[in-house]
Amino acid sequence: MKAKSILSLILILTFFHSCKYYNFTGTGKIDADTFQVNYFQNNAALVEPGIERTFTLALQDLIQNQTSLSLTNTDGDLIYEGEIIDFRISPMTATADQRAAQNRLYIAINVRFINKRTPDDDFEKRFSHYYDYDANAQLVGSTLSAALDEIYEKITQDVFNESLAKW
Repeated sequence: MKAKSILSLILILTFFHSCKYYNFTGTGKIDADTFQVNYFQNNAALVEPGIERTFTLALQDLIQNQTSLSLTNTDGDLIYEGEIIDFRISPMTATADQRAAQNRLYIAINVRFINKRTPDDDFEKRFSHYYDYDANAQLVGSTLSAALDEIYEKITQDVFNESLAKW
């Protein structure tokens, strides 16, 4: 009985000791204490007001929720910046009378990641995703909100994985 207790204790200690090298978000040990997300400018040809603020906040929230890094406005160890470079709506499928049955909202964002402690991790990369919706629906209100939520969830997770999870 005593051997089982000792074995259990060793397993528990090993588990908690390994948590300093790996966490449940998929990141290893992050050699940083702070991060900053600079405002992502909207440079797309088709301008939708407010999408740049929504993306900036979505990226901040994801990093805060999945790491123990502190958000700062200046001099962060990790810096995210960039611009929205494409925001477009295009027809995807047609009906029998050649009208659009479904539209696609596509957004592409150029991200520059700067790691002051490990410059080899720096990158500049384009991330994109899309949202399909019924052509009879207007891309306003709840439809736009749902589209941005889905697109930004995918893009921010891709940015996180590229910069911190190294996937």
